[in-house]
Amino acid sequence: MKRFVIFGIIALFILGSSTVWAQKSVRLSIATGGTGGVYYPLGGGMANIISKYIPYAEATAEVTTASVDNCRLVGAGKAELALIMADTGWDAFQGRAQFKEKVPLRTLAVLYPNNMHIVTIEGRGIDKVTDLKGKRVSTGAPGSGTEIMALRVLEAFGMDPDKDMTRDKLGVSESAGALKDRKIDAFFWVGGLPTAAITDVGATPGLKIKLIGHVDALSKMREKYGPLYVRGTIPAKTYPGQDADVPITVVWNLLVCNENMKGDVAYDIIRTLFERKPELVTVHKDAGWLALEPQVGGSPIPFHPGAIRYFKEKGITVK
Repeated sequence: MKRFVIFGIIALFILGSSTVWAQKSVRLSIATGGTGGVYYPLGGGMANIISKYIPYAEATAEVTTASVDNCRLVGAGKAELALIMADTGWDAFQGRAQFKEKVPLRTLAVLYPNNMHIVTIEGRGIDKVTDLKGKRVSTGAPGSGTEIMALRVLEAFGMDPDKDMTRDKLGVSESAGALKDRKIDAFFWVGGLPTAAITDVGATPGLKIKLIGHVDALSKMREKYGPLYVRGTIPAKTYPGQDADVPITVVWNLLVCNENMKGDVAYDIIRTLFERKPELVTVHKDAGWLALEPQVGGSPIPFHPGAIRYFKEKGITVK
């Protein structure tokens, strides 16, 4: 009798383990960005929600250098999901600029506007973009969407980043630290509002943050690269010591996957993120931008069939 009891316990253990394994049979890696930006905490929030509410899925957020590398990771099957900037994604989808081949991306959702920051501090003699000439400036980490957009902003002002300034290539946390330590004079960063690393600069005793407006670049950027960029504003008081609104250029962020993702998985991911939006907002307020309206015409990259199915159920048409 005891032998049967033992066998029964073992069988139940194996069955229970198999059930848990079956429930978490889909592993999802979410490529995000550096720890000082918005992609990483937002991607972490998405991973928690997906893991919690999709019975068969287990998701994790991965630190990366952001958009360019994220596109490559998804294309190579090394990440299932990624947060990217729409302009970088469009280059990847078409196989141009830094991408030698077309990357098989599909959009799952249009997320939130990505705001170009040009950050300096008082006393560096920088009041406008052309004042960056002769300065030491970080244009973003190699392989990041920040770097791509920063170079396009500088190009619109007729500046060569490799000739007109001493150029560093740092992520946002490293850039903020270098600015505080007076190792650089300014840095570019494209991200949500507020970005933690920039808040840290503004809150540093003895420093007064200054954000440089650059909306005058918009017409030339749109003329050369298409209607990917729009006018935006960093409202006054977004960061400590920021006294006035700052007119800037903006590009939207996307959640993307590989075109080969199963339709039911893509559908469940989007349905869950929209249904659990309030929980995502507690992670970062930029999740509040997640809505149906921006999906229509909001992505230059075609939507995944699973996402199209979800949005169709909600009464909107995306392509």
